[in-house]
Amino acid sequence: MKREMKKYDAVIAGYTCVDLIPDFKKGEIYSNISDLLKPGTLVEIDGLNFLIGGVVANTGLAMKKFDKSVFLIGLVGEDLIGKIAIDWLDKYNMSEGIITTCKECTAFSIVLAPPGIDRIFLESPGCNKIFDADFINFDVISQSRLFHFGYPPLLKRFYENNGNRLVEMFTRVQSLGVATSLDFSLPDPESESGKIYWPEVMKSVLQVTDIFAPSLEEALQIIFPAKYAELLLSAENGEIIDQVSIDLIRDLGKNIIDSGVKILLIKAGHRGAYLLSGDVSVLNEQRGLNLCEEEWSHLELWCKAYHAEQSKIINSTGAGDNAVAAFLSAILDGQSAESSLKFAAMAGRNNLYCQNIYEELPGWQEMSEEIEILTRGTLEQLGKVSPERCYHQLIRDTSINCCLSNNRPARWPVSPKITSSFDSANNK
Repeated sequence: MKREMKKYDAVIAGYTCVDLIPDFKKGEIYSNISDLLKPGTLVEIDGLNFLIGGVVANTGLAMKKFDKSVFLIGLVGEDLIGKIAIDWLDKYNMSEGIITTCKECTAFSIVLAPPGIDRIFLESPGCNKIFDADFINFDVISQSRLFHFGYPPLLKRFYENNGNRLVEMFTRVQSLGVATSLDFSLPDPESESGKIYWPEVMKSVLQVTDIFAPSLEEALQIIFPAKYAELLLSAENGEIIDQVSIDLIRDLGKNIIDSGVKILLIKAGHRGAYLLSGDVSVLNEQRGLNLCEEEWSHLELWCKAYHAEQSKIINSTGAGDNAVAAFLSAILDGQSAESSLKFAAMAGRNNLYCQNIYEELPGWQEMSEEIEILTRGTLEQLGKVSPERCYHQLIRDTSINCCLSNNRPARWPVSPKITSSFDSANNK
């Protein structure tokens, strides 16, 4: 089938902010935030970094770095922080679709990310509270192959009224022959979005979502909130990732796919990533993608994360968005599910080494070469053992790979046994 040539590979829209990130001194690794921040004490830092953040900038800039043509849609205020955001995007010729408003201030995050501790966000949603479909340029979207939207819990107009505006927007996007993709953030239980009964909202939203890419915590909170609360109560320091069983992840994935999602990517922090798919033929026939249906439909994969050198870790902010950016870029290239998952894991790992995503994140060719080297090294090592032992070692040490909805034999797992983190509590 001949594919229509479009101006943009993707339009990225949704939450836009500026991240204010204290630069904690390097050298000491903390295990608990209370080891660092204590009432009545002073903590000396090495500076304060201002970085454009949110799904629009993080995913958009990464996809451009991955050689994709991208258009960004976001909202900032007419204030100093808004000027920082516009100036930052201007450097990379990416500010065309960013709109300014005098009605609200620019959103910002104070991101606390001491070495060894997962990120803590102090978030002011600002003008994202008034961001709605009126700011969405559907003419531009019609000229793209994919529409990626992020952080509904921080976008009041899109979660109120049972998410009706989000459903209407995605329905309209799909009617244009464009694939829909959704990313999430963790609802703050004390905020207005935290009082929403998300399973009811998601029931409608997921029917018009082609690709869904939440973190494990986000997916649990919005789909199985009672189970999420149970895990949270028993978790040390609020970290639940290691307590979530594979069976629960699979139940969660099946629920989401049964709701209408075609491709699900769940980011599970240092445990890696989980991919589950349904029938992807509609993405080729009605959305203009070019996926090999034999390689993508009714597939379940688990990919462990790539090793990260602790001494090189600078910043984990944006790691989840970058993993999604690589995953979507691979899908747009028509790559296999296994390959797409590897790129997601590698981009998330590489983000940990970067302060400035666009200037420091390795490009697509560099990632491809490193993935090839690591994969070849693993296969060479496994080739030294007997075929039977090799197979069982792969299953035990690398990933799980099951086809849930067909009888095809499972293919080889995805990647070597590796540990790292490319996302956790808040997918930013």
